[in-house]
Amino acid sequence: MFSLDQLSAFVAVAEELHFGRAAERLNMTQPPLSRQVQKLERAVGARLLERDNRKVELTEAGQAFLTEARRLLALVETAGDLARRVDQGAAGTLRLGFTATSAIRTLGPLLRRLSEELPDVDVILHERVTPGQIDGLLRGELDLGLGRPPFDSDVLDSRIVSREPLCAVVPGNHRLAALGRPLTSADFSGEQVISYSPTQARYFHELTVRFLAESHPRIEQRVQQILTVILLVAAGRGVALVPASARHLGVEGVTYCDLAGPGQAVELHAIWRRDATSPVLQRVLTMLPEHH
Repeated sequence: MFSLDQLSAFVAVAEELHFGRAAERLNMTQPPLSRQVQKLERAVGARLLERDNRKVELTEAGQAFLTEARRLLALVETAGDLARRVDQGAAGTLRLGFTATSAIRTLGPLLRRLSEELPDVDVILHERVTPGQIDGLLRGELDLGLGRPPFDSDVLDSRIVSREPLCAVVPGNHRLAALGRPLTSADFSGEQVISYSPTQARYFHELTVRFLAESHPRIEQRVQQILTVILLVAAGRGVALVPASARHLGVEGVTYCDLAGPGQAVELHAIWRRDATSPVLQRVLTMLPEHH
């Protein structure tokens, strides 16, 4: 087996065709340089250089070996560079979970910034409701999630990356759309409300229950996804509460109405494991927007 030092010695001599100049280039004296080349020839089992008192020439075996020696040295340099980039979080893989509505405001700008600033990081996207993201983080399937509280803060760390108002979505010709003012809880009395799964969409379930606590709506359907809620509203199956960014989903046949009062904020959190050590994740966390 030969060493990298032997390869470097051979390449220097092969390129200079002069032991003195090659030794100077490598900041070493000529005798150890000659020994390195001799050891390499013994390891390879072929004569790589013809040398006499006047000149140094490559043998045919030396010509062939020079190409491979350069490639090996370049590979070692590249491997070292890649390791440094991975260690700095500039290369590697980020497995990113997101919900459909988190994609509207937060995901697009984040992905654009990642592609500009960390082009060697591969981002693998997983669309999951928040409980699915939390499960993925705990199982080690995801590095980072964009989801909603609650979650186990002993195991998971988080940061609020966006905050927006809650609003109502009603069929386009609905009486609530014609009121022309922010809606109160009492406005929903007797209305058929499409709500959220208490397990798979617990956050929006609790926001809906909290806002409508003073009224007596009829809740007949509970679903997981905000887009599904809006499509059911468009089909005339009821009214619902959604984050304001849902206005940008482009569903026709619905009207969005502001809510009266101090307004309940809908938070989106970046979520990751407290014990995560991925340099890519640490780098990406510095790039996230932060809301207090």
